Amino acid sequence: MSEINQQEFDELTNRYRKLIASQKTLLLSTASTDGVPNISYAPFVRDDTGLYYIYVSELASHTVDLLNNPKASIMFICPESESHNLFARERAVLNCSVKEIMRDTEAYTQRIQALQEKFGNVVSVLCALPDFHLFALRQESGRYVAGFGQAFAIDVDNDSLKR
Repeated sequence: MSEINQQEFDELTNRYRKLIASQKTLLLSTASTDGVPNISYAPFVRDDTGLYYIYVSELASHTVDLLNNPKASIMFICPESESHNLFARERAVLNCSVKEIMRDTEAYTQRIQALQEKFGNVVSVLCALPDFHLFALRQESGRYVAGFGQAFAIDVDNDSLKR
């Protein structure tokens, strides 16, 4: 990759942030305790500290995976219809540690409210179901690909790209 100036680098950082902000769901990659991979998706909310929250059912294999193996990768990807080249779609992949948020906590109440504000009354219906779990996903590392020859590590502490 050729060197880019600070303005171009700042623009790429903004594109990375806009990609994530434009999404309502994330792609979720988990693994069972036996190492069997699973990919799915989930609606999410993100708090001001950068944590992602998903509310998922035990009927889905990814939920069981997260309960038993608290690691996941998440991906945000530009839609195919908006991509200039399908071999180099804009995307961000984040490796995360996962923690369940228990129902009897203030954090649970706050995140469920945030999910309701974003997704509506369906969240109230889901809350009545005992098999749903709220998880917090904390980014530990990541990579942003803006296109061919434009791949950057993500500074997860500052929600920006690294040079």
